[in-house]
Amino acid sequence: MEKLLAHLSHLEITSPDVEASAAFYVQKFGMREVHRADGNVYLRCWGDYDTYSLVVVPGDEPALARMAWRTTSPEALETAAARVEAAGQAGQWSQGGYGYGRAYEFTGPFGHPMRLVWEVEKYVAPAEFASIYPDRPEKRSDHAAAPRFLDHVTVATQDVRAFAAWYSETLGFRTMAFTELDEAPVTVFSVLTTNEKSHDLGVVLDTSERAGRVNHIAFWVDTHEDLLRTADVLMEHGTPMEYGPSIHGIGEQNFLYFREPSTLRVELNSGGYRNYVPDWQANTWKPSEGSNNIYRNGAMPHSMTDSFPHAEGFTATEEGASEEMKAAILNPYAVQGRG
Repeated sequence: MEKLLAHLSHLEITSPDVEASAAFYVQKFGMREVHRADGNVYLRCWGDYDTYSLVVVPGDEPALARMAWRTTSPEALETAAARVEAAGQAGQWSQGGYGYGRAYEFTGPFGHPMRLVWEVEKYVAPAEFASIYPDRPEKRSDHAAAPRFLDHVTVATQDVRAFAAWYSETLGFRTMAFTELDEAPVTVFSVLTTNEKSHDLGVVLDTSERAGRVNHIAFWVDTHEDLLRTADVLMEHGTPMEYGPSIHGIGEQNFLYFREPSTLRVELNSGGYRNYVPDWQANTWKPSEGSNNIYRNGAMPHSMTDSFPHAEGFTATEEGASEEMKAAILNPYAVQGRG
């Protein structure tokens, strides 16, 4: 298949308190507000080339409102839309919105809203933010915790391998790896990418009946030292670390996780490897092999099994599954009326 998608362009997330969430991203995390409209707040990372990286929109619960992907060309946008419709997912065209042009919008087969776009407004910094370096869209942030780029989004679904197959076969994502339980051939995690990164889309297993949930959104800093500094700065200003810092086995990124005021999980990454292999075959990892924690010595907190919005059931993580989730998956008699 021709390469259809270039990269993750921006994310839209909902928050019950837009002002509190936006203030967190600006004041504590170091992103910058660039626009407001209709109750939405548009935020950018200093190194992203598009106008904005993240939109916080009003909503009753923390959730993923939309993930937006830029195509590789105008023709690729038409092809991608045609392939989505041929796969049975009806969408609609829009004339665009703030910072982007004509777009194709649809909901994926597992309930996740998506936007495909070619025309994007390239960010041009005002004089006070203009960089002395030609390739930078603006000067490096003077905030000690500021991320350089939007990195990826990890969602939740009831069938990880089917999710990976649909996004690979329909939109050309490369499936890079899977995680399967040590106890049984149950796939609980996968990573996919549109480019050379280990992933810009992740997916964890969800046993709830609520479609379209998100596990976390993620950003990027240049170095491990930047990541450690961010953890320090956030903790000094009242934001605890949920998990990490450590290093993932899959992708080999340095990571840490924390929560923003809506309770949505945010990840910060640095490092990792690049994979340019066009015919890459996804390996299947086991949690015991260090799929999430390369050192195999970290105890993941149970809170990491939360996905958003809240739903009854169990959600896996990049590390694997909680003991409660394993019991529900592996023992159908563990719940009254099942089996």
